[in-house]
Amino acid sequence: MSEQRSPTPPEVDPKLVPFPQLKAAQLDGVTTKNYWWAGGLACLLLLILVAAIWWLTGPSGSVRYTSVPVTRGAITRTVTATGTVNPELTIIVGTYVSGVIQELYCDYNTKVKKGQSCAKIDPRPYQTAVDQAKANLAVAKAQLDKDKALLSYTKISYERAARLVQTNAVSQDSVDNAKSNYEQAEAQVAFDEATIAQRQAALDAAQVNLDYTNIISPVDGIVVSRAVTMGQTVAASFQTPTLFLIATDLTKMEVDTNVSEGDIGGVSVGNTATFTVDAFPKRAFKGIVMQVRQSPQTVQNVVTYDVIIGVENSDLALKPGMTAATRIVIDHRDDVIRVPNGALRYWPSGSAKAGSSERPQVWALRNGQPVAVPVQTGLDDDAFTEIFSGTITPQDRVITAEQSSNGSRSTMPRLRF
Repeated sequence: MSEQRSPTPPEVDPKLVPFPQLKAAQLDGVTTKNYWWAGGLACLLLLILVAAIWWLTGPSGSVRYTSVPVTRGAITRTVTATGTVNPELTIIVGTYVSGVIQELYCDYNTKVKKGQSCAKIDPRPYQTAVDQAKANLAVAKAQLDKDKALLSYTKISYERAARLVQTNAVSQDSVDNAKSNYEQAEAQVAFDEATIAQRQAALDAAQVNLDYTNIISPVDGIVVSRAVTMGQTVAASFQTPTLFLIATDLTKMEVDTNVSEGDIGGVSVGNTATFTVDAFPKRAFKGIVMQVRQSPQTVQNVVTYDVIIGVENSDLALKPGMTAATRIVIDHRDDVIRVPNGALRYWPSGSAKAGSSERPQVWALRNGQPVAVPVQTGLDDDAFTEIFSGTITPQDRVITAEQSSNGSRSTMPRLRF
């Protein structure tokens, strides 16, 4: 049985197909592919745009606010400075003469009275000078006695010659000679008296030097420093050496502080001050500004001024030379409405006016929502600011920070579109 096959269509020669029909078939395939690519790209861009809009404008989660109550209390503005504790008056006891320390009668912490001897310099060289000055004075006095006797003789001779010349018993030349001798004797007596005064002055100077070999205390007080030892030689030729430092009264001390030029304008005499020392870190000592010195102190182009603070030291807890961390009160307010300084810096997230308000304001938490309250501020310190105008009351709570549900914490606005 013979197999029947379907007739095979004859092959069409492209050259025999009309040109417009062939071009339309090719362009149809290309256009279909381009439509698929364009559609996919448009969908992708649309998804990205929708996601961006949702991220930028969508909710950021719940926000929790950190708030603190508005309180009444004191606000104190202070100036901090570092100083040194010193006695009110410290006397430097030195020596006017040079020599070897022969005796020491005072030591550290010795209580002394005015006129009490603290040390003694070897007096033998100065005692020798005194003895020599006394001998010179004695010689001058003896010479005066001798010349006074000569003056008496020349006076008698002159008077005799003056009587005899009237009877022509002696010549006029003899009278003139006697008169000259008398006047010379008078001048010699005056010279001797001047010499005696000179020798007396030399004796007094030698006696002063001798007295200076005994080092005495000029005031009542306590010895806080001793700079010599027995047998040490001290020289007072160019600069007076320091032997002792005597504090007049350790129950009254002062703190010498250096206040910067930026803070000195608020410091005045009578301001109260508190300070602490390393020896008593938990004890606050109180004092009063006694002096604001006009002389500037410049160290490495930093200008400071000395401020002296007086303090009572009845229990002698403060020692000379201690370092004091000082707080000088330059202004103080009692029983005022105050808010933390962080409340004035806070601004809610998403606010377009963050930082643009000319008048200070705080955000009060009322019914769970932040409410802007314009205020007028006064005195501020490191922690609180005085509020003396506004609708803020001690019953309000002001916001100092916020925290979103994702855990981020903020006290400034977040950028939102």
